[in-house]
Amino acid sequence: MTASGPRPTSPSPPDLTAIQQAHQLFCHLTGQSLQLGFDRQRMWFELLRAGYSQDDLRTVISYLQREIRAQRRNVGALKLSNLLQPDRFEEDLQISRLRLRPPPPPQPSAPPSPPLDPAPHEQARQRALACLRQLKAALR
Repeated sequence: MTASGPRPTSPSPPDLTAIQQAHQLFCHLTGQSLQLGFDRQRMWFELLRAGYSQDDLRTVISYLQREIRAQRRNVGALKLSNLLQPDRFEEDLQISRLRLRPPPPPQPSAPPSPPLDPAPHEQARQRALACLRQLKAALR
């Protein structure tokens, strides 16, 4: 399931090869060596049938490993029977994709400055020139 509703189911049910590959990926990523008994095959079947992929599995496991290292989650989160519960898997997958920082606020654009009136600038320029002339005359 996604935030907008249930995940679409895959066009065909997962086969034994897909189940074995997902289980091997889990064992490889977690460093565990677990037998793939019928009960575990069934849990993998349900998770894969719900539309989750090996990429989703890799994302969730990586996320949980980071959380465990940071001591925000218990190592039991990587227990296979916990991981393969579709509702928990979906929540962890969604959390792993969250943006943790809000997007930067849009920069307010400065209001355009009104066109400058040249008259005050010209008057100031003329006063400055007059002062310079007086200074020049006084130095001679």
